[in-house]
Amino acid sequence: MTELRSSEADATRFRMRALVIGAVVFFAFCLVVARLVFLQVVRHEDLAAQAESNRTAVVPIVPNRGLIMDRNGVVLATNYSAYTLEITPSRTGSLDGTIDELSKVVDIQTRDRRRFKRLMEESRNFESLPIRTRLTDEEVARFTAQRYRFPGVDIKARLFRNYPLGDVGSHAIGYIGRINQNEKARIQDSEDEANYRGTEYIGKLGIEQSFESALHGSTGVEQMETSAGGRAVRKLSSHAATPGDSVMLSIDIKLQKMIEDLFGDRRGALVAIDPRSGEVLALVSKPTFDPNLFVEGIDVENWAALNESLDKPLLNRALRGTYPPGSTYKPFMALAALETGKRTASAITQDNGSWTFGGHTFRSHGDHGLGAVDMHLSIVKSSNVYYYALANDMGVDLMHDFMKPLGFGQITGIDLNGELRGVLPSQEWKRNAYRRPEQKKWYAGETISLGIGQGYNTFTMLQLAHATATVANSGVRHRPHLAIATVDAVSRERREITPDAPVDLHYKPENVAVVRRALVSVTQEGTSTRVFAGARYLSAGKTGTAQAVTIGQKDKYNASKLQEHQRDHALYMAYAPAENPQIALALVVENAGFGAAHAAPIARRVFDYWLLGEYPSEEDMLAVQKGQAAAPIGKPRKVADVPLIAP
Repeated sequence: MTELRSSEADATRFRMRALVIGAVVFFAFCLVVARLVFLQVVRHEDLAAQAESNRTAVVPIVPNRGLIMDRNGVVLATNYSAYTLEITPSRTGSLDGTIDELSKVVDIQTRDRRRFKRLMEESRNFESLPIRTRLTDEEVARFTAQRYRFPGVDIKARLFRNYPLGDVGSHAIGYIGRINQNEKARIQDSEDEANYRGTEYIGKLGIEQSFESALHGSTGVEQMETSAGGRAVRKLSSHAATPGDSVMLSIDIKLQKMIEDLFGDRRGALVAIDPRSGEVLALVSKPTFDPNLFVEGIDVENWAALNESLDKPLLNRALRGTYPPGSTYKPFMALAALETGKRTASAITQDNGSWTFGGHTFRSHGDHGLGAVDMHLSIVKSSNVYYYALANDMGVDLMHDFMKPLGFGQITGIDLNGELRGVLPSQEWKRNAYRRPEQKKWYAGETISLGIGQGYNTFTMLQLAHATATVANSGVRHRPHLAIATVDAVSRERREITPDAPVDLHYKPENVAVVRRALVSVTQEGTSTRVFAGARYLSAGKTGTAQAVTIGQKDKYNASKLQEHQRDHALYMAYAPAENPQIALALVVENAGFGAAHAAPIARRVFDYWLLGEYPSEEDMLAVQKGQAAAPIGKPRKVADVPLIAP
């Protein structure tokens, strides 16, 4: 029996299904419309920017780094362009295999591989890293012909830093190197992050570091239209980079080189300052190093040679080498005695060759007495006994309070980073420096040797030169500085760097005159008489010999029985001309012995250069290097006739 279906019921079911389907379709359509509205209206700007970003690429333009020049315009740091072979590790298959194949096309040494691996450890794997720098035209042509074989490998033109004079003045000039992770983190947290996009190098030492912001310049950008494969099609817009400013230094680089040559193979430091302005005329630290080694990333062999050498060529001895000042401290002690009223210039101290305190005998040099000694004679003949007694009368804290404004044991504020403070002792210093209660106490016997520049006293040559310049300038102190001007790379406008205002220490002129007369007598009848014989100017100075290791009071110093690094340091502080000082200096020749024999001769040649325009003869240079010179020998050369770089 056949069941008859109701047409009306079927029609109702059909209408319900159609209604549901219609509702679903309408809802789906509404979703599509809503999505379109969201994409086209709400997210229009964001998506448009993404689309533009996919179509274009913003490429940073690294600025040319500014030059560094000496006071006469001699270029000390410049740039050159060269081709580099670079690998992006993330875009290569087998990295080692790629390098092996590349070495068949371009010369790649073992040191290049080691440097590349070290750069990888410091960088992200999607960065382009150089495997070879300074490619020849022939190497560029060979690689270009086979470029298709090496995905992720490309040739780029880059600017490299160059130091034309090599190791001359390297501690003052500094060097640049690849930005490490710590420096990246610091840049990312600063306002300069955008300015360092695309930059891979940064100043690491010296002026390169302390004037980084001026030398770096402003990064530019290029907006390029790119294909789907990422290749540049055409330039859409460009904002040129602004080159860094050039920095002009107060250093006379020919003077700097002469001093470094006079030191020869000996270790030491010399700082020369114009006492009228604080301009640093020479800042020498020996031995030096070649900053060009660091530009491309220093190799393991050269790094080991520099870092493991007993001579420590990377140590800036002028700023970070601390030494006992020895007898060069005595003129400042004499001035302190006059200013504090602890001595008059005519007061007599009996020098019998030794001084006893608390059952301990403090020796005088040479173990012979000088008899009755006043202040003038105490400086000229360098009486230890006079200053043992003076130190005992003054006490450590009074000495500290007088020496501090002169810059001893203080940061001078020179425009280089890394300056060390040294030690200007006081009772408070000792309480803070030591842990055990018995070590914190200051004992009266510790004060005695401070008077002759020994004991806890340790200062830098910069501090000693700074103090010498202040006395030469009648107690008016200038902050030492190297940079004197910047030069705009675009307009060539020279902008002077205004130094800090000088500080007057308000010494009594008659007290300063007593000390200055005695310092002149040192060069006329004292320990440096032979060195300044025949000089056509009058200078003032004081020799010093400082212990590198402690010698027992009952033992006599015998250099032949000590290892070379244990022998006494030779020091000298001086200024000239005595009546109107234009240059003041302090120097140390490490482990050389007597200051009169090894340090003062260098100072004489510096003064002859600066005041007379005379350069030592070749035989005189050799004699000074060997410590066998007093007054200059041979016929001096005119400074203008001596080339900076030997032909």
